[in-house]
Amino acid sequence: MTGLKQDRGDDDVREQLLASVGEQLGALLSAARALTAASAAQVHPDLQPAAFHIVRWLHAFGPAHAGAIAEGVAMDKSAVSRLIRDLKAVGILRAAPDPEDRRATILSLTPLGENRMKKVFEQKGQVFLQRTAHWRTEELATFAELLRRFNTPPP
Repeated sequence: MTGLKQDRGDDDVREQLLASVGEQLGALLSAARALTAASAAQVHPDLQPAAFHIVRWLHAFGPAHAGAIAEGVAMDKSAVSRLIRDLKAVGILRAAPDPEDRRATILSLTPLGENRMKKVFEQKGQVFLQRTAHWRTEELATFAELLRRFNTPPP
């Protein structure tokens, strides 16, 4: 009987820990959304946060067709088209004919867009550094390993 009580106690503790992990992941996701909104405002104050995903994707992967961008950011093509129009209007994106298919358009960041992204990454890096400045090297290593394990699907 004692073994059963112990097992139930372990189940309760595990359940509470999983609830705590869920709460912390929810807080992390909320903070990430807020940081994305602030980053979008840094790129241009009139931009929707969703536009930032397009700018970030182009910064990471380089010039592309609108369809590739829509697929890369997992957004509807019509929504991406509207956001691209807005980004071009504020000087963050430029469109050029595709040299291999003059009917198609290649989108890329303008120098202004690249400069704004550089500033955004610098600020995001500072936020991360501030939150982890007091952590020991071993704690950072553990955190990185646990995140890697969490983000790796089971076999």
